[in-house]
Amino acid sequence: MSKELTSRAEDYSQWYNELVVKGQLADHSAVRGCMVIKPYGYALWENMRDQLDKMFKETGHVNAYFPLFVPKSLFEAEEKNAEGFAKECAIVTHYRLKTDPDNKGKLIVDPEAKLEEELIIRPTSEAIIWNTYKGWIQSYRDLPLLINQWANVVRWEMRTRLFLRTAEFLWQEGHTAHATKEEAVEETVKMLDVYATFVEEYMAVPVVKGVKTPNERFAGAEDTYCIEALMQDGKALQAGTSHFLGQNFAKAFDVKFSDKNNKLDYVWATSWGVSTRLIGALIMAHSDDQGLVMPPRIAPLQVVIVPIYKGEEGKAAVDAKADEILKGLKALGIRVKYDDNDNARPGWKFAEHELKGVPVRVALGMRDLENNVVEIARRDTKEKTTVSLDGIAEYIRNLLEEIQQNIFNRALAFRAENTTEANTWEEFQQLLDGKGGFISAHWDGTSETEEKIKQESKATIRCIPLNNRQEAGKCILTGNPSTQRVLFARAY
Repeated sequence: MSKELTSRAEDYSQWYNELVVKGQLADHSAVRGCMVIKPYGYALWENMRDQLDKMFKETGHVNAYFPLFVPKSLFEAEEKNAEGFAKECAIVTHYRLKTDPDNKGKLIVDPEAKLEEELIIRPTSEAIIWNTYKGWIQSYRDLPLLINQWANVVRWEMRTRLFLRTAEFLWQEGHTAHATKEEAVEETVKMLDVYATFVEEYMAVPVVKGVKTPNERFAGAEDTYCIEALMQDGKALQAGTSHFLGQNFAKAFDVKFSDKNNKLDYVWATSWGVSTRLIGALIMAHSDDQGLVMPPRIAPLQVVIVPIYKGEEGKAAVDAKADEILKGLKALGIRVKYDDNDNARPGWKFAEHELKGVPVRVALGMRDLENNVVEIARRDTKEKTTVSLDGIAEYIRNLLEEIQQNIFNRALAFRAENTTEANTWEEFQQLLDGKGGFISAHWDGTSETEEKIKQESKATIRCIPLNNRQEAGKCILTGNPSTQRVLFARAY
């Protein structure tokens, strides 16, 4: 398969689709709307998952696992949640197949194996988890309950795109229970901060922290907090959400506790999650027309060493030095590969690792050994430098940190350049159809105006930024008074 990609300028969507497949992250599957995550893509997800899991545990959370199936009666218990996900549900109605009596080579559903109650394949797990919590929580001594689950979910999407929107995807979902409203709100904001820290410091993607409007809230939540990121095509992507659920699920599932005064009350709840969608965000925030650009802290492979030699004697000398470098890098905890595959030429390997976004490439040849130097290529800037082999491991470790910061700074500068104020409807439309990006504009605070703006422009309010500056203004659509600007964008 040719490694050449459609350029972003020519067709951004096509560029993305090609890059996911050619970069060996994922592939389409035999199941419509589902993807196969390939080993390279899964290694990326593992690095993301492992770091997030560590951060969750550092904030007192523990992992558990709950069933994939949710009885329909439980799913219906919290009405807003059920209504919000109803159109995306996959449902199990039978539990057995049998041979078709009219066609022995075919299997059909056994009509006698109909379930007494239909099962929903989880689109989210609040229902099954809160039904379980009812048996776990009796007293204030059982609180707070801080549980996270790593799982897959199914949301039956009609239009799918690898990583960004698939019928099945991987994610984590935190579900916590608290004795007071204040504790639950504190938890909601804390987990939003964990997400923001992870996305900025590990994925090198700058985010805006904010709260969703009532129209955009998670179904069943009192408040939804979010982090919003800007992609290179000027569209926004919701990178993570944290929900304050109030007592809605506790009331729906009758989860009460006795406080220190022996008074019964409903617990307060949160839920929060990020998914493999983050991989889509990573691709679209950083990558270029030559392929993926991976931030070193979560790159599956941080360094690749490519040997250049002639003959067996040359190979032995280069192999020996490469092994020395390899050991030095691994001792520093750096993920490194020695690409000594003799079925491919060095030039092909260079292109392959550039496509896959390996942050640092080391080319090691006989002449380099004679001069005690090595050629180092950075993926982020494509700069090549010749450096001494003395202290090479330490040099590369520092370079990886420099690359990490540079990728973030570049994305931050892009967001700054593409965040614009609009004061009139005309300005707003011109920006949307022109440069796109985040548009900071006044809105009169009504759901009706928000919906009308969405219908007429296909732009949504991405969030009301936390600690937003208060200023008097006029709504861009209605001209009605407004007290603050909010962030609009077209989005994935």
